[in-house]
Amino acid sequence: MDELVAANHILFDQGVVDAFGHVSVRHDKRPDRFLLARNMAPGRVTAEDIVEFDLSGQPVDANGRGVYLERFIHSEIYRARPDVQSIVHSHSHSIVPLSVVKGTRLRALFHMAGFIGKEAPVFEIRATGGDATDLLISSPELGRALAEHFRNSDIVLMRGHGSTVVGPTVKNAVYRAVYAELNARYQLQATQLGEVTYLTEDECRACVDRVEGQVQRPWDLWLEQTRQRRSGGRA
Repeated sequence: MDELVAANHILFDQGVVDAFGHVSVRHDKRPDRFLLARNMAPGRVTAEDIVEFDLSGQPVDANGRGVYLERFIHSEIYRARPDVQSIVHSHSHSIVPLSVVKGTRLRALFHMAGFIGKEAPVFEIRATGGDATDLLISSPELGRALAEHFRNSDIVLMRGHGSTVVGPTVKNAVYRAVYAELNARYQLQATQLGEVTYLTEDECRACVDRVEGQVQRPWDLWLEQTRQRRSGGRA
């Protein structure tokens, strides 16, 4: 619970989410349940705002609290990927342009972003919902269509919307969300300078194996920073 609350604050402080976006974690004792904040800005989440959901996306203990429309992102990915323990959905600024430009995909270009792989798939909601949706994953059907893109990827861009990242822990999912945004920013900058050298598939795998074993280091730093900001600068 504490890590999930911290994850919300860290993602806000790192510029991955703003008033919108959300992060969840699979229940540690019931794999058919997950925890997600009520419908609110991530930077304001407290332990009292966490709601338990089942894998149909229905709240177990909302007690009148409003819930996110896009909770089906989480429920359907958890259903499709038993290995996933945490999910981050965001609209981070550098990701969105790469979700709409035809012929250009988000690709790993530095060692902190090997999890992206050769290229991140893009979810086109029109294929399931037609050409008059609001682009939100607001039904189990749309959630299942998105989850299909995670069969062979840990990050999926969503056309005109943002991205969703999965991980084996809350800390890992937060790490990936932060560095996906940084990689996108670097990619947009690098393509303006010239031809870009991207990581190979083998380099991506090696980077995940070596670098992601260090996620505790940035987590500790980000956690300290977010605590200081919320205490008025007092350590």
